[in-house]
Amino acid sequence: VAANGCTGDINQLVTGGVKLTANSQTYGKYEVRMRVDNGQGVSLVALLWPTTDTWPPEIDFTEDSGGSPRTAITATEHWGTATNFSQINDTLAVDLTQWHTVGVEWTPGKIVYTMDGVPWATETNANVSDVPMQLAFQTQAWQCGNNSWEQCANSSTPAEVDMDVDWIAVYAP
Repeated sequence: VAANGCTGDINQLVTGGVKLTANSQTYGKYEVRMRVDNGQGVSLVALLWPTTDTWPPEIDFTEDSGGSPRTAITATEHWGTATNFSQINDTLAVDLTQWHTVGVEWTPGKIVYTMDGVPWATETNANVSDVPMQLAFQTQAWQCGNNSWEQCANSSTPAEVDMDVDWIAVYAP
């Protein structure tokens, strides 16, 4: 058992996700009204995932490391190949245990991340994906001690950590 009470076995926790497979498009705008409970070691992500299920690319427009309290989110653009990939991260201080509308505007060569309708980061580069993507959500328990990003569950982690989604809006480009 690690010092924080975690055994390192991610099978201690049940996490999951959902992908909106009926909606696949290249470029567009996505907004999600959501919140998530605090839960040490249980991360959240709202993302665009390639329709082919081949990674990369990936656009995470709301993600955290599973730290508690939830005080910041990261947005990450991933590109390259599975064995030679790169990424760019942007971070915003926000309490996602409160209701917020998170979003991303994805256009050729540009990604704009939004919080409550206001842009908070922009990435403009030739690596912005141009493959069809689908909106997805997940919670994830990390394998303990792999790196400094992945937070580990401990005795403060509640038995249930909920990600609540009030509504989703997907706009065509």
